[in-house]
Amino acid sequence: MKKIIPQQIISMKGKQKIVMVTAYDYISAKIIDSTKKIDIILVGDSLGMVVQGRSDTLRVTMEQMIYHSEMVSRATKRALVIGDMPFMSYQASIESAVINAGRFVKEGGVNAVKLEGAGKTLQKIEAILDAGIPVMGHLGLTPQSVNKFGGYKLQGKTMKEADRILKEAKELEDVGVFSIVLEMVPAKLAEKITNSISIPTIGIGAGPLCDGQVLVYHDILGYGDFKPSFVKTYVNLSEIISKAMTEYANDVLTGKYPSDEYTPRQNIEE
Repeated sequence: MKKIIPQQIISMKGKQKIVMVTAYDYISAKIIDSTKKIDIILVGDSLGMVVQGRSDTLRVTMEQMIYHSEMVSRATKRALVIGDMPFMSYQASIESAVINAGRFVKEGGVNAVKLEGAGKTLQKIEAILDAGIPVMGHLGLTPQSVNKFGGYKLQGKTMKEADRILKEAKELEDVGVFSIVLEMVPAKLAEKITNSISIPTIGIGAGPLCDGQVLVYHDILGYGDFKPSFVKTYVNLSEIISKAMTEYANDVLTGKYPSDEYTPRQNIEE
């Protein structure tokens, strides 16, 4: 089974929709990869919310991201694995950006990294690319700037904001990223950006006309506390797990488990 590389993701633009999902552990990544239909697995800093139970992503550390990335990378044979650079792992300096991106590849085993924003981030992206590490961009609602935005709100609602995001997308294209996540922007803006650049766009809450889509693993499975309005849940795993745990507890309390079927019958040797 051949590993997907960034050049293949670029070549899919306009030909085939790109499917991307998050994962944070070995078994989840193994299940996702076994479908042979998921092109990209993102080890997202969203783990701060869906795994750690926090209200935002801002306290996730590089050590935590590398820990989760290593598990996901070890399980993944086909999909491109991307490490999501956490808050303050690249904002402070070009040097820290390159060092931390390198740690993602060397210690976490990822194939590429993702950074939020443009502007001053462009220099850091360029330096990471110069180090031989592929980069995915991220525009629109960038969760690491949630305090600046005043919450998780739709971005690009005014002409000025839309023009800025389109400009940033072109800047990211020019600097050399292989794709851009567009999060929580109006569908018409996402369509315009998608048609204006030569690299793929991957939407999350950005309508159907991006080159691909990404969702959080736990959101797809109905396995978490928070469900954004744009999420389609494909199964209520929380309900299924709760039912199984209740049945197990009842079996233990009533003595039905372990039954003879699950009880060792080996005689003790004298």
